[in-house]
Amino acid sequence: MKDETHQYLIQSDAVLFGVLATILGLVFYTKQSQHPFWVKFYTFVPALLMCYLLPSFLTTFGLVDPDASNLYYMASRYLLPAALVLLTLSIDLKGIIRLGPKAGIMFFTGTLGIVIGAPIAFLATRALYPDAFAASGAEEIWRGMTTLAGSWIGGGANQAAMKEVWEVSDAAFTQMVAIDVVWTNIWMAILLLMAARAAKIDARTGADVEAIERIKLKMETFQKEHSKAVTLPDLVFMAAIAFGLTGLSHAIANWLGPAIKDHLPLLAEFNLDSTFFWLVILATIGGVVMSFTRAKRLEGVGASGVGSLFVYMLVATIGLKMDVTQIKPFLFVIGGIWIATHAILLLVVGKLIKAPVFFLAVGSQANVGGAASAPVVASAFHSALAPVGVLLAVLGYVVGTSAAMLTGIILQSLAG
Repeated sequence: MKDETHQYLIQSDAVLFGVLATILGLVFYTKQSQHPFWVKFYTFVPALLMCYLLPSFLTTFGLVDPDASNLYYMASRYLLPAALVLLTLSIDLKGIIRLGPKAGIMFFTGTLGIVIGAPIAFLATRALYPDAFAASGAEEIWRGMTTLAGSWIGGGANQAAMKEVWEVSDAAFTQMVAIDVVWTNIWMAILLLMAARAAKIDARTGADVEAIERIKLKMETFQKEHSKAVTLPDLVFMAAIAFGLTGLSHAIANWLGPAIKDHLPLLAEFNLDSTFFWLVILATIGGVVMSFTRAKRLEGVGASGVGSLFVYMLVATIGLKMDVTQIKPFLFVIGGIWIATHAILLLVVGKLIKAPVFFLAVGSQANVGGAASAPVVASAFHSALAPVGVLLAVLGYVVGTSAAMLTGIILQSLAG
């Protein structure tokens, strides 16, 4: 319970925003450092974890009152939809198709693994810990799980969307963020180990790796042809598209949400009257539509990088809501069962279709890790393959909200 008499050291959002920006700067500065300590540190501790964890210490040690800050609202309503526009701006639907069917199969297998893994984890954990699911416990847990589904099918943007759509409490959200960080990074470490042994695994399974070599050549050529120096007009155009579509999405969502609530009560029962849900959906659609125009060229000057920056700012504000002293250990069982279901399904399907380890790893991480870590896993195979990770992660942003909504509906029916 919050102590109303406690005097928080940081009470201004302007100061807090500066602190969060500084934290992100320090994380990325040390991440790119060649000092042996930091190289070894980030070998075992992912940068994304630090972007969640360090802001959480501000709350854990009583330096900040997250309930009194409007930074999360600002980041979720303005930066999040703008990030979705910029991240989907780079999507190449034809390029995804040209990756071959196995890439798509493994990606959507990963998505399916998350969707069906949620009810399996919910039911199994409820059987193991019935007391924790008593009274309102089950509702808190299933609602919180929707945010984990959003994170594991797309990333932090979809996670934040599910928090608002399903009205997840800060306490439940904090638990799921902790589960997300721990299990995402455990699984990522396993995928990186698989990447190091990819040649042996592919040889053993008889996977066709010629497509991978073609992708390497194609991506190397693409990078050379489209990269250019960033200019002020480029940044202005980027801001105009991102925040212009964000404003338009707000305008439509503010009308559509109440209209569904008043005239389509059946949809409202599944939280489809949420203006935030439609804000995220419309921003994503707007980005996809713009990807068919000349605006797509903004990727050559770092559109997805700016979008990722917005997501990391959102991640930092989410971290403020995490109090590491309030984590319930039994919930990690949910995450373990859930990610295991995802992994098993991927391994089985990968074996059946003889998919290269690359498609398995990147298809999985594009779901579970999103744009922040899918390129990391892809580049573990070859530096030129990092954009493939981004490409599939962007696809995760596109399908993430819908798939997470489906997961939430399934969980809601089980809990009822």
